[in-house]
Amino acid sequence: QVRLQESGPGLVKPSQTLSLTCTLSGGSITTKYYYWTWIRQPPGKGLEWMGVITYDGSTYYNPSLKSRTAISRDGANTITLQMNSLKPDDTAVYYCKGVSIRGGVSEYWGQGTQVTVSS
Repeated sequence: QVRLQESGPGLVKPSQTLSLTCTLSGGSITTKYYYWTWIRQPPGKGLEWMGVITYDGSTYYNPSLKSRTAISRDGANTITLQMNSLKPDDTAVYYCKGVSIRGGVSEYWGQGTQVTVSS
């Protein structure tokens, strides 16, 4: 069974760069027709789609975040999110989500990791 686990620093200072890792178990991020997404939820607000990396390594980003965001993969089971020039408004719970379109649509969510941007 596919499972995702996010990890990161928790507290980051304004203007610094955030690096989050999503570790996959029970599968491979290069398996065909799987898509790996980063989503965040600021306190009291809805979910915001940040970007996706596909099974073949293509990336697509939310236009409002594209200039500050990079999603990459490392080996068969790690997806990384980097975001620079952090602001207090970037405070949120960050989620890693996998979507499979093989034989129907399946979604896999990590538990999320809290990131607070504060001096």
